[in-house]
Amino acid sequence: MPEEPDGVVIYWRPLCTYCLKLLTQLRFTHLQYSKVNIWRDPDAAAFVRSVADGNETVPTVTVAGRSMVNPSKRELLEAVEAYAPHLLGKPAD
Repeated sequence: MPEEPDGVVIYWRPLCTYCLKLLTQLRFTHLQYSKVNIWRDPDAAAFVRSVADGNETVPTVTVAGRSMVNPSKRELLEAVEAYAPHLLGKPAD
């Protein structure tokens, strides 16, 4: 599991339509984040269960160490603005 205490980590799994939707929406932002496939990382799956009432609900996202289960793009970007604004980046000129 990546250790990014000040970053954004998206925990996802293949075939998850909610994950695909969020990741597709984030392509149109300048947000810097890392992704962790919970099917390939047992520790990541255990972490997701620990914050999602024992379920492997994805996407689960951490923003500067704060967990969000299945956030919308808006909720995620609001959390980033509040806790890790340096990750939003700026568009290229």
